[in-house]
Amino acid sequence: MTEFIKNSILIEIKNILLITLGSALLAFGISTFLLPAQLATGGTPGISIIIHYLTNMNVSLAMLMINIPLIIAGSKFVAPSFAIRTIYSVSITSLFIAIYPYLYVFPKISDMLLSALYGGGCIGVGVGLILKGQASAGGTTIIAKIISNFSSIKPAQIILVLDVIIIITIAIIYRDFELALWSLMSIYVTTKTIDKILSGSVSEKVVHIVSEHTKEIGYKISEELKRKGTILTGQSLQKERAKKVLFVVIGSREVEKLKIIVHQIDEHALVIEMEASEIMGSSLLT
Repeated sequence: MTEFIKNSILIEIKNILLITLGSALLAFGISTFLLPAQLATGGTPGISIIIHYLTNMNVSLAMLMINIPLIIAGSKFVAPSFAIRTIYSVSITSLFIAIYPYLYVFPKISDMLLSALYGGGCIGVGVGLILKGQASAGGTTIIAKIISNFSSIKPAQIILVLDVIIIITIAIIYRDFELALWSLMSIYVTTKTIDKILSGSVSEKVVHIVSEHTKEIGYKISEELKRKGTILTGQSLQKERAKKVLFVVIGSREVEKLKIIVHQIDEHALVIEMEASEIMGSSLLT
């Protein structure tokens, strides 16, 4: 067995473990927090919950009935391995939702805020782990890819529209706008949690400094903040003058210190600050 095959097998095992854990958490959030509070979440899990409210069909069965046909129909728009993992993810999530009520009796939560926050958090962690395992938690991703393939609409916009439709449907079913708002909060928590899981715990900032004194500023940053950077060369659009841009990655708590350093050397310097959602390697900073 070659090293490549061994690595491929290890990666696939890791993906399966991530998907299984993520599916368990996703199912836990739905069955423990959302269903008892009659809240909905986004995507096909949310559609399945709505079907459950309307027909009393088991959520796990509704998820399978929605997702499997969607995944099969959209299989040509995604990689076969991704489709297979997604089918596994949906199937195991449905299984967990079905068996959880027989495994434990969770104390009833009367506070809607707790249900929305913890339900959204569990679902967010679960979906984040599933995405890290190179799969999807449901068929809305497939729907978005199919529609975007035949139109100029972006997948993220399609998913957003579907989530809005779910919220409106909840409001119509129960004639309760407050319940829809709680569901919206749950979806928001889920989205933010997914972002955090996918981007990791990196609390770094990317800072670009445009100045006539980039070398002096760079030395000062290196000396006081113990951070290295890279000086980029550019050109002004209007006056066509050469420009120097200092690129540096620093901790969020060091931003104010950096601004003070820059201001001391060049009070006219342009400082552009951005979030560093993910950082790999360090070659740009040496």
